[in-house]
Amino acid sequence: MNTIYPVVWSNNKVLLIDQTALPSRYTLVEISRYEDMAKAIKTMIVRGAPAIGVAAAYGMYLGARDIQTKEREIFLKQLEKVAEILRQTRPTAVNLFWAISRMLKTAYESIGTVEEIKQILLQTAQQIQEEDVKTCQAIGQNSLSILPKKTEKLTILTHCNAGALATAGYGTALGVIRAAWTEGRLKRVFADETRPRLQGAKLTAWECVQEKIPVTVISDNMAAHCMQKRLIDMVVVGADRIAANGDTANKIGTYGLAVIAKMHNVPFYVAAPLSTVDFNLETGDLIPIEERDPSELYQIGTTIIYPDGVDYYNPAFDVTPAHLITGIITEQKTVKPEELITLKSDLSYH
Repeated sequence: MNTIYPVVWSNNKVLLIDQTALPSRYTLVEISRYEDMAKAIKTMIVRGAPAIGVAAAYGMYLGARDIQTKEREIFLKQLEKVAEILRQTRPTAVNLFWAISRMLKTAYESIGTVEEIKQILLQTAQQIQEEDVKTCQAIGQNSLSILPKKTEKLTILTHCNAGALATAGYGTALGVIRAAWTEGRLKRVFADETRPRLQGAKLTAWECVQEKIPVTVISDNMAAHCMQKRLIDMVVVGADRIAANGDTANKIGTYGLAVIAKMHNVPFYVAAPLSTVDFNLETGDLIPIEERDPSELYQIGTTIIYPDGVDYYNPAFDVTPAHLITGIITEQKTVKPEELITLKSDLSYH
């Protein structure tokens, strides 16, 4: 069903769908250097925690490829520098750090010449990509058992974009929606436009249109009204980092949406791979929250919409407390937030 792949390895370079150009233009950006990959992640040409992880893995290989030495220790030392530059791009998305750590672990544990290690790193990046697609498909299948039980088809609300564009393909939250659509359980998607970058209006809506899934875009502040009018059966969102207790960092506005859902007894689910869970953080209070350039707020295109002299605060994420989350849908199974820790042993590099 899905033919959207935001990160593709082709002819010794990475091709990225330029998500800053969608939906008006579908363009590909060629990446051959790790510095350019770091810039692409930072500027959100590629975005979404799992997709960032895949892109970072390829960035590690591109950096490794350019290291000119046959000495293993020198190679590994320079690879650490590549890793550090990539780590600095997006501080909240834990998949970024997970993928970089996996690539470093592979480099340190691989036996052979430097050139052989480079090829192993490429294979590992490709493996991370393939695994993520399968993981998203598993999340979609696991979600079918927790869909609200009603004879009518469902209307599901989502926030931001946790679709194929945000992963290696298929999506997490949109993977749930795709699975429901394929099974004939879905009537319509409601997509929050998701200020300030409008990922819901631009990206989620675009994905739904590509696959002819009925979609209605609403502004973020219409969600409460829609729930009050009983237009929404379920909310499902993605995640950029989940703490061990189930507290979840996702695109700014997710916390407010969870509060509204709780108020109206609408089930609120998080769909995410186990690689998005940071078991080293006990609670969401410890999750670093990225603050982005204020131009995302005051400027639309080249038009400045706010008066001179005002101040800005532009956090990219907020943290939804675990008690507001009905369940977390993973590739293994769906669990209550307090049960998440039981899946820790299922998280590995392989």
